Amino acid sequence: MNLQKHKRIIISGGGTGGHIFPAISIANALRKIDPETEILFVGAEGRMEMEKIPAAGYKIVGLPVAGLYRSLTLKNFSVLLKLLKSLKKAKKVIKEFGPDVVVGVGGYASGPALRQAGRMGIPTLIQEQNSYAGVTNKLLSKRASAICVAYDGMEKYFPKEKIIKTGNPVRQNFDDLDSLKEEALLIFNLKKEFPVILVLGGSLGAGTINNTLSENINKLKVSDCQWLWQTGKYYFENVKALVSLSFSENISVHGFINRMEYAYAAADIIVSRAGAGTISELCQVGKPVILIPSPNVAEDHQTRNAEALSGRDAAMLIADNLAGKILVDEAIKLISDQSRRDMFSENILKMADRDADIRIAEEGIKLTGK
Repeated sequence: MNLQKHKRIIISGGGTGGHIFPAISIANALRKIDPETEILFVGAEGRMEMEKIPAAGYKIVGLPVAGLYRSLTLKNFSVLLKLLKSLKKAKKVIKEFGPDVVVGVGGYASGPALRQAGRMGIPTLIQEQNSYAGVTNKLLSKRASAICVAYDGMEKYFPKEKIIKTGNPVRQNFDDLDSLKEEALLIFNLKKEFPVILVLGGSLGAGTINNTLSENINKLKVSDCQWLWQTGKYYFENVKALVSLSFSENISVHGFINRMEYAYAAADIIVSRAGAGTISELCQVGKPVILIPSPNVAEDHQTRNAEALSGRDAAMLIADNLAGKILVDEAIKLISDQSRRDMFSENILKMADRDADIRIAEEGIKLTGK
């Protein structure tokens, strides 16, 4: 690829790890193609990206944007004021930085930055992770130059001529997890003799998953398994206190796990929500997975994501409203069913979409010449 001058690229979005880590992957891919590429992130003030992006070595500017409340409330008036301020600030940031292209990865900050870039005649690229496109991305797609997607059938949401199927970017390559296993067990203070169930509550926390494990703490304690439990930041203190009171030596609790490759390496099976980015990552990890789709998402798209795997015997799907009754028992049962675990591993690996980050980065660079 001919790069005569170094590109200036804004990546906007965030809010949760599901938006932030793919964004970092795209930035890393851009730097891999051209180490001198200048990258600026635009996020939402007070959100997770304001910490995670600088930790990854990139600059970030925060907008005062916030999400609308679903119920009729006067609080939405302040949300609209914040949106107007965010549009004004986004325009100022774009003028000062002078990007060749603006990439939106979803999340609150994505809207103002892409809207203003489109108005200013700057090429924009939308990275849509889910099988269901949200309202913001559908509106932004009218002016977008390209839309990178992970699922077929997205022409029902976006102009067909703009769609490029790239897959979803993941944090890193997970091909060599076996070599990390011994070190991973030491890091999390886990024993070699007992299998490990990795439970992921997401970056902020999944109420159903955390509550289910909390209510079944005695089952966890007496099981012949070890539980590596990421609670998310909102649940960590309560869960930590509960595990401490129960004197459960086979439960390792963490609010957030920064080095996920070690968590994946330690795990024999994984329990998780079914966000698009998470599923893309789990396909590359190749471990047996139990998916509990969140019901609190637009058009129940996590269930669709999970069904894409369970329909191919690539994962077990447990509905959110059944998790409290059966999740812990099913996880323990799966640990002892080696043939089923092997089937899930073999089939989920077939669904891995590799090098999505590079493909998206290349599409972004193509737009810089327009």
